[in-house]
Amino acid sequence: MLPKQYRCGTPMNKVVVRPLSADDHHWVREVVARDWGSPLVISPGGLRDVSSLPGFVAVSQNEPVGLVTYEMHQSNDCEVVTLDSYLPSAGVGTALLDAVTDHAKNEGCARLWLTTTNDNTAALRFYQRRGWNLIALHRDILAEWRKLKPSMSLLGFDQIPMRHALELELRI
Repeated sequence: MLPKQYRCGTPMNKVVVRPLSADDHHWVREVVARDWGSPLVISPGGLRDVSSLPGFVAVSQNEPVGLVTYEMHQSNDCEVVTLDSYLPSAGVGTALLDAVTDHAKNEGCARLWLTTTNDNTAALRFYQRRGWNLIALHRDILAEWRKLKPSMSLLGFDQIPMRHALELELRI
């Protein structure tokens, strides 16, 4: 099956989204460590090494321009663990979410879900514009998560103290 293709940015800037392969794991580990402070990511779903998770990579002109990782849960849902776009406002994040949504539908999932921190207002705007609903506030949970991942920052975007996790879902 050919990878699904998305047009992003200019009409000439084609982005191909494909599943991660074993050859991508080293790159995933490096890029997540760079962007998230560690290849370990924590959420209500647990602490995971993201480089071992399935996902999709967006590629344009033979260069990775985005990454999404996910985890399928026994409860018939799919958790989006990380989402990163390296071409802001070009549709890469949306294309990656579409790929995960298509995969989850094919696997019989009823919903996608994810968490973000209270400081990440850009992510909240991004997901809500795409139909995701805010369903839970995990108040002060980052203090607990820092026990498992001490490298987590105390301050986030715009110097907002990182204290809470916000859970969003998309019914599919």
